Parts: sequence; C-alpha cells; structure tokens
Amino acid sequence: MKPMAILMTAAIAATLLMPGAVMAASPDTKNQGYLVDTYGNNVTMSGSNLCSRHSDWTPARSVEPCDPVNKPVAVAPVPAPSPAVIVAVAAAPEPVKPLPQKISFSGDALFAFDQSVLKPEGKTMLDDLVSQLDGATYESIIATGHTDRFGSNAYNQRLSERRAQMVKNYLVSKNVQANRIDAEGKGETQPVTRAGDCRGAKNSRVVACLQPDRRVDVEMKGTKIITGSR
Repeated sequence: MKPMAILMTAAIAATLLMPGAVMAASPDTKNQGYLVDTYGNNVTMSGSNLCSRHSDWTPARSVEPCDPVNKPVAVAPVPAPSPAVIVAVAAAPEPVKPLPQKISFSGDALFAFDQSVLKPEGKTMLDDLVSQLDGATYESIIATGHTDRFGSNAYNQRLSERRAQMVKNYLVSKNVQANRIDAEGKGETQPVTRAGDCRGAKNSRVVACLQPDRRVDVEMKGTKIITGSR
C-alpha cells in the first residue's frame, strides 16, 4: 500500500476512536435518528452530554436522555355510577283513639220492666256499640247488670246477671269475641240514685224515679284506628 493511503486509513481509524466521535445510524438500529457508536448500540454523546441527531430523526424516534419521550398518560377509570339507593320510608302509623271506657244502657230501653229479653230498640242500641267495636283492638269487655231496690236481694241479683248475659250473647252473635267478654250482675248494690231521692212505696212515680238504677254498664278497654283522618 502506498504511504499516503496508509496515512489516510490511520487517520480515519483514529477519528472513530476519539471521544465524541459519531457515525450515522443505520435504519435498522434501535436508536434510529441519532448518531451511535461503532457497534450501533449506544448513542454517542458530546463532552457536554448532548446527542446528535441525523436526517432520519423524528419525534417518534426520540430516546432518553437525548430527548424527552412522550409517555402515554394513564387515564383514571371513570367510576361506575352508584346504584340507586332505595330508601324504604316507613308508612306513618295510623292514628288511634281509645275506645269509650264505659257506656251505660238504660235497663228500661233494653228490656221490658222486670224482664231479661232484649227489646227491638234495645238491639238497635247494641248494634251501635258493635259498630264502635268494629276494627278495634280490645283487651276486655265487661257487661254488668244492675237493678233498682224493689224485690229481694237474691231476685235482683239473678235478674241483673240474666240481663248482663243477654247483652253478652247479643254481642257474640255480632262476631264480638266471646273470650273477651265477661258478664256479671251486681243486683241492687250499686244504685245511681242517692238515698232519699226516690222515697215512698212502689208506685209509678217511684219506679220512674229509680229508672237510672236499672241499667247495664258496658266497660271496654282497647283502641281503635281512626279511618278517613287524612
């Protein structure tokens, strides 16, 4: 080889081995767009750590640390819509009222004088009571019979018991629970009139004066829903 050719070859080789020396990257290297080392693997950098691009470089071929690389930004998943929350609203309780605690029925209105068979008008009065009990929650019903003072104590006791029992039987026939009804008689022991109010022997005036004593009291304990109040 001629001396001049040898010198040029040596000069080229020396240039390739110098720091910061570069060569064009082939289109098949992984760092396309930058000048790389003789092995085609590493991008050559200057003494100030700068890379050299060549004409094949595009932003899509950027590599770090030469150029910033646009990395895909993770998109936070859109939370699924929360299922509709169904709030159960309890229905407002129906208003209730206590049953009448005590109703007194005139014995003369329910029965004929000195009798224990219900009169038609007496049944009508008890029908009104049954309508009050309809739909009610009741703990107990007590029917108590009373008489005036005429007659013996024993007779009046039995008469008051029979009248109370007749009232109970009628209520049961109207579907009032029998096990919630008690019937009892007090005879003449609990008069409504005061002593001295109806003086005299037995006559129409005195019998009429003692009318309040002849009665059947119906005492109830319970409550009833008030309908149509809204």
